[in-house]
Amino acid sequence: MASTASSPLPAPHTAPLTVGFDLDMTLIDSRPGIAAAFRVLSAETGVPIDEELVVSRIGPPLETELAHWFPADQVAAAGDRYRALYPDHAIAPSTALAGARESVDAVRALGGRAIVVTAKYEPNAKLHLAHLGIEPDSVIGWLWAEAKGEALREHGAQVYVGDHVGDVRGARAAGALSVAVTTGPCDEQELRAAGADVVLADLTEFPAWLRAFEAARKAA
Repeated sequence: MASTASSPLPAPHTAPLTVGFDLDMTLIDSRPGIAAAFRVLSAETGVPIDEELVVSRIGPPLETELAHWFPADQVAAAGDRYRALYPDHAIAPSTALAGARESVDAVRALGGRAIVVTAKYEPNAKLHLAHLGIEPDSVIGWLWAEAKGEALREHGAQVYVGDHVGDVRGARAAGALSVAVTTGPCDEQELRAAGADVVLADLTEFPAWLRAFEAARKAA
C-alpha cells in the first residue's frame, strides 16, 4: 500500500471546499473501453496498434498516443474517428474504480463541490460518468498537465486528485494540493518525484484523508 506524505498545512478555510478529480485511472478503469475503441480503429484503418501498450500509458492526450501509430498528417483524422467510435465501444466496458463514488460523496458530505478535470474529450467523459452513476458538479475536458491548472484555479479547487505525473503538474500549476493514487501508470516514486503532496494506494483511502484535511483547513 502506498503511504501518505506529510502535507503542507492546508490553506485557511476562507472558501468552500472544492476537490478536482482526474477521470481515467483515477475515478474509472477505462482500459477495457479504450482497448476496444482502438481495436475498431485499427480494423477500420488497417494500421496495427498494440492495444495493451496503449492502455499501459493512459493519461496524456489522445493525439500523443495516436502519433505512435499514425503518420503526423493522419493523426487529426484518426483522433476524430476514434472519438466518434468511442461512445459505442468504450463506455459499457469501463468500470468505476474502488472508492470512486465514495470519494465524490465524501466531498459532498463535507458541503463541498466535486469537479472532474480530464484530458479526455468532454462529451465522452460525461458519458462515462453518467453510465457509472458518478455525478460531479462540473466536468471540464480536453485539458492536460499544466493546462488543468487553469480550470482548477477557475473553480477554486484546493485539492486535485490524479494518477499521473501530469496530474501532479496540473495541481501544482493551480496552487492546489496534489493527491495522487497509484491506480494508473505512475508508481509512488514517480508521483513523489513529480511533487505529489500525498500518495494513496487508491481512492478507498481518500474519504478518511479528506475528512482530516478539511478539519485541519477549518481549524487553520
